[in-house]
Amino acid sequence: MEKKVGVGLIGSQFISSIHADALSRVADCEVLAVMSPTKGHAKDFAKKFNISHYFTNLELMLAMPEIDMVVIGAPNYLHCEITLKIAKAGKHIVVEKPFCMNLQEADLMISACKKAKVKLMYAEELCFSPKYVRLKGLLDKGVLGKPVLFKQSEKHDGPHADHFWDVERSGGGVTMDMGCHAVQFFRWLHPGVAIKSVYAHMTTSVHAHKTKGDDNAIVILEFEDGVTAIMEESWTKLGGMDDRAEIHGSQGVAYADLLQGNSIQTYSQKGVDYAVEKAGNTIGWSFTMFEESWNYGFPQEFEHFVDCVKNDKEPLVTGEDGKAVLEVIFAAYASAGSGKKVTLPFKTNVDKPYKLWKEDKH
Repeated sequence: MEKKVGVGLIGSQFISSIHADALSRVADCEVLAVMSPTKGHAKDFAKKFNISHYFTNLELMLAMPEIDMVVIGAPNYLHCEITLKIAKAGKHIVVEKPFCMNLQEADLMISACKKAKVKLMYAEELCFSPKYVRLKGLLDKGVLGKPVLFKQSEKHDGPHADHFWDVERSGGGVTMDMGCHAVQFFRWLHPGVAIKSVYAHMTTSVHAHKTKGDDNAIVILEFEDGVTAIMEESWTKLGGMDDRAEIHGSQGVAYADLLQGNSIQTYSQKGVDYAVEKAGNTIGWSFTMFEESWNYGFPQEFEHFVDCVKNDKEPLVTGEDGKAVLEVIFAAYASAGSGKKVTLPFKTNVDKPYKLWKEDKH
């Protein structure tokens, strides 16, 4: 019997639940262990997802020779430290977004993985979401002519975990949390063309009592060939998740909505608990998805990463992509702070992107 790719999970909360569910649908892998430093969390998670081993110590999990790939579902500020340890142990790595806290950490992670000869993969599920894959297919086949304008937006009423609200642990607000999706989505739509400038407007409109970070942002990106991309990010939109994209071309236009069109319009006085995105208060009208994980592309994403490990293929989304996204995010915060367009490449020694907005502003 052919050996399956052995997987270890780091984290036992919301995003790791998505990882466990997605990986359970991938035939060529087996989740062998989960690690969480919080007493009892890993044990409960292992029981829920029928995982044979659980740990509170990362080194003990990494010592398992059966584990080939480790998925990081820990808070942002831990991504670099954990990646370096996994690389040293010789395991392949999948890092959840955002890649890490700053560009210096990104370089350390990429360098460590190259030295250890392990794959460093960046978990951007929008590149695997079936509706968005179809959208890109229309563009690639020339159905829409030459690209002119891209749009992507992701909105809900705020994150589910405390560490997202704390800019010292997260690095920034909604742009750091959700804007990274849009940046890589645009880069994936328009490969091989560099982003040359970033212009951003950010506010803390509703959640100032919870965070120093931005809870609303509009960011305009300009590619070297003149294509424009607009991203809208919000932590203030009520009624559940909203995720949609547009491509405007010289010979056509296409709209894709991840939730409407393959969802059930729902009114509930109690509220809906979403499997993929616990997007806050869904009392009243919302869009209830079916096959939610598949529609977002999580199983497809992990099937791809497992295949890369098993058959030594180059990942669609790499550590270098994660760093490139982070560079745009830092430039966006710098633009919002200065009120001016920022050109790329963008270099900074600032350790957390929100500081480029708040410190310039005040």
